[in-house]
Amino acid sequence: MTYALGIDLGGTSIKAVAVTPAGETLAQTNVPFVDRDMEWAHKVRATVGQLEHERGGRASFVGLSAPGLAAKDGRSIAIMPGRLIGLENLDWMTFLNAPQPVPVLNDAHAALLGEVWLGAARGLRNAIMLTLGTGVGGAAMVDGHLLRGAISRAGHLGHISIDWNGPKDDFNTPGSLEHFMGNKFIAQRTGGRFATTHDLVQAVEHGDKAAEETWLRSVRALGCAIASFVNVLDPEAAIIGGGIARAGRLLFEPLQKFVAEYEWRAGGYQVKLLPAQLGELAGAYGSAANALGAVGNGV
Repeated sequence: MTYALGIDLGGTSIKAVAVTPAGETLAQTNVPFVDRDMEWAHKVRATVGQLEHERGGRASFVGLSAPGLAAKDGRSIAIMPGRLIGLENLDWMTFLNAPQPVPVLNDAHAALLGEVWLGAARGLRNAIMLTLGTGVGGAAMVDGHLLRGAISRAGHLGHISIDWNGPKDDFNTPGSLEHFMGNKFIAQRTGGRFATTHDLVQAVEHGDKAAEETWLRSVRALGCAIASFVNVLDPEAAIIGGGIARAGRLLFEPLQKFVAEYEWRAGGYQVKLLPAQLGELAGAYGSAANALGAVGNGV
């Protein structure tokens, strides 16, 4: 039986799926790890072996995604400083003793491919994705091609500048979208009042006017950013995922309003704002799609 394995290496766990070329899910798993002594690498190898054992034969295709910038040859992560020590330049075809190359993608790139293949952006050729969580991840597809750029930096949508007078983020960007929306900056944005965006949203739900003002300022920044992406990339849809997207109507209702305020709606056309559908498995499905060449000019 022809099938593909999609592996998504995260910060604390490995998500994996076994899937047919038609997109039928055969198996899925989530394996936690501790980021030390390359435990993650050995658990990826064990996960691949287990899924192949359950299928009764080797996968025809294996794809992998991880944080960092993918190498130009698509066989490894070239740049990932500070964590997952040993990931940089690790050739997964060799490590997994695979019969053919294991294509490697940035995790946000893979999440968008997953949503285009089987999720909220299914069938679209022009789409962007924003993942709202600890930080703000992103990816873009234009005319059916995943944007990667000269050194795979393309699609880091969370690191555009909303306020050039603002503090610099980890990517050297002043007043970035991530600073306005990412969970890692929530204490700074609220003067220490809230430890998580979830706490902020709960306060908004309970009618806290100060919390609502802070929240709407963040959502307005997101709306302004999406309108700017429309001018540069002209997507059919913006897919919104990540833990903060679980705020549901408290996010999407004001976001629709702010995008409408800022978007250039040439000829009346307007970008769709769509919640992501694949959750934490988006990257795993995208890795499989990349290996299969199903969407986005896969390897």
